[in-house]
Amino acid sequence: MYADLIRTLTPDGMRLDGALLAGDELAERPVDAAICLHGVGANFYTSSTLEAVAPALRKLGISVLLANTRGHDSVYTASVAMGRRRQGAAVEIVDECRHDVAGWCKFLVARDLSRILLVGHSLGAIKAVYSQAHEPHSSIVGLIAASPPRLSCQAFKNSLESAPFFDSLSTAEQLVKAGRGDELFLAKFPFPLLMGAAAYIDKYGPGERYNILDFAGQVTVPALFTYGSKELENGGIAFAGLPDALAKLPEKRSTLDIEVIDGADHNYSGCSENLAAAMSTWIEKTYLPQ
Repeated sequence: MYADLIRTLTPDGMRLDGALLAGDELAERPVDAAICLHGVGANFYTSSTLEAVAPALRKLGISVLLANTRGHDSVYTASVAMGRRRQGAAVEIVDECRHDVAGWCKFLVARDLSRILLVGHSLGAIKAVYSQAHEPHSSIVGLIAASPPRLSCQAFKNSLESAPFFDSLSTAEQLVKAGRGDELFLAKFPFPLLMGAAAYIDKYGPGERYNILDFAGQVTVPALFTYGSKELENGGIAFAGLPDALAKLPEKRSTLDIEVIDGADHNYSGCSENLAAAMSTWIEKTYLPQ
């Protein structure tokens, strides 16, 4: 698979890297390009779930941009307008994904790829939905959210996983109270990972800023949500009942379709072809004249 290594600058001055794969030459294509947003701690070249669906998108004539967000990898030193700063999944503020999406849209529009589909997996799916609910970009004509979890402090507190969650949240709160919000600690929930205290509270704390059910209905472009049947059964409170809850959102303003991929786990292991087929079918149905 040949790709052009590319970079962009976000509106707030952060450099992001990615790879652009050209779509097949077709007389008609449903959209021009797809921006693919990786999950927590991944990056544009290790997001196996998104890389696996790229060939199906390219067969439809869609150019695929495998994009870094500022939350790529665990911790790294980022290039920003004012110099260098610590960045990565451990310290990111998810709200800033709005700037990342805007930066990549600017890159594509400058190359005459102006009808854009936003595709995300896991936390990247949350970022896709969140960015278009809170700061929609005029070039984005639709989105596909593969397995966005429910990040709900209240739900976590009342779940079977409440003990490790309480422990991690308490540690983060104590560090912030002591003026050490930038300090890294080993969180136990949702799985063992290195996190900055302030970033942990932003993502998982009582503000519930990224509870997908609170803003999915605000998206105004057509949207497809996918989940794996195994992750719905075994993924805990972060995934339990989400398809039904999304379908019942009272404030839905756009076409919101939901597909459950039989036998798939969170990473669609062994089921990537089924995920790609579901995406392709939805894209053709939504954007190509019947």
